[in-house]
Amino acid sequence: MFDRYQGGERAVLVHVDFPDQNNQEDLTEFVDLTTSAGLEILGIITTSRSSPQPKYFVGTGKIEEVADLVEQEKADVVLFNHSLSPSQERNIEYLTKCRVVDRTGLILDIFAQRAHTHEGKLQVELAQLQHISTRLVRGWTHLERQKGGIGLRGPGETQLETDRRLLRERIKTIRKRLEKVERQREQGRRSRKRANVPTVSLVGYTNAGKSTLFNRLTESRVLAADQLFATLDPTHRRININEQQSVILADTVGFIRHLPHDLVAAFKATLQESREADILLHVIDASDERREDNKEQVYLVLDEIGANDSPLVEVYNKSDKVDGMAARVEKDPETERYRVYCSAVTGVGLDGLFETIAALLQQDWVETVLRLSPAEMALRGQLYDLKCVQSERITDQGEFIIEVRMTIADWKRLERKNEIDLKRLEHDSNLLT
Repeated sequence: MFDRYQGGERAVLVHVDFPDQNNQEDLTEFVDLTTSAGLEILGIITTSRSSPQPKYFVGTGKIEEVADLVEQEKADVVLFNHSLSPSQERNIEYLTKCRVVDRTGLILDIFAQRAHTHEGKLQVELAQLQHISTRLVRGWTHLERQKGGIGLRGPGETQLETDRRLLRERIKTIRKRLEKVERQREQGRRSRKRANVPTVSLVGYTNAGKSTLFNRLTESRVLAADQLFATLDPTHRRININEQQSVILADTVGFIRHLPHDLVAAFKATLQESREADILLHVIDASDERREDNKEQVYLVLDEIGANDSPLVEVYNKSDKVDGMAARVEKDPETERYRVYCSAVTGVGLDGLFETIAALLQQDWVETVLRLSPAEMALRGQLYDLKCVQSERITDQGEFIIEVRMTIADWKRLERKNEIDLKRLEHDSNLLT
């Protein structure tokens, strides 16, 4: 019932150029995705359209060309570099006599191949079930019939309705398990807060070199491969950035343009690591011609998951592959973000990365005194959860005068969560006794 194909299958690729930036996809990246899934590419058919055709996504003549190539090459699957509707998939399959998988389905299959931990498998299964729940009708006309036979006749539900109900129940079960995983991750983050160990999270476009950099900084052996989505399951290691300071470094899943929303929802617990990080290291492939576009795609995803509060460092990895790009540290005058040019493979420029992290950690703290009314007890509880309360006293009016020390990222998260400006709650520290 599930659209899962094994490595080594033969595929025909279909790519459409649209003038609208929101619908544009990159053909080179599509080829990389296909090879990462272990498929053999038999041919690539490209075309241009102003908008998708409702029935076949591409024109009638072009879809017949696809069908001819499938028959000629004996292809097993047709891959579209775009998101297709369930009816479009069904229509194309009927015409080509071949399985059809869109971009979202291809990414989901790669994730399924890469998931190794129990959590990762649950997250991928949830995303797959959410994706396939709208596609049950395709190719399953017999599911419309009611069950027959002794004891099964009557006005009971159709097989299609049964499958939909089973899918809903399975999705509900997986979500409950992932909620448990999320609570466990939250406990881990709280213990790191109590130990006063900052978290630095690696984020970036897929195949930018995050795992290679992680291995170089931590002397670990996390899988690092020249393929898209080599890393799915987050990994944590404690490292010393200087003689006085240590941090927890987290390696996370890579991003991609038009990341399927089902994946964003399914990987909520994993992406939470980036949301709660004290510093984000945005790893950028300096040798990639599409690096500026890829940067923007990463910032879109960070904004979507609410991870834009933490200080961010742009790490231009693979700078040794670019002529004239020397290892250095600079500060963008517009965004005031640090840029570190280095190479994870050779190790050149990593000293500058350590110095930048240390400098950010020194200026990353807010030390102030807040005056809270009895009506703001929820905020007081959140401050204690963050382990940032240094001292507290209660006034004769029942107000709480609280001395706090927290990171700028936590300060911004509190403001966003409570929809308030914490500055207006600041109290004259000279009055604290």
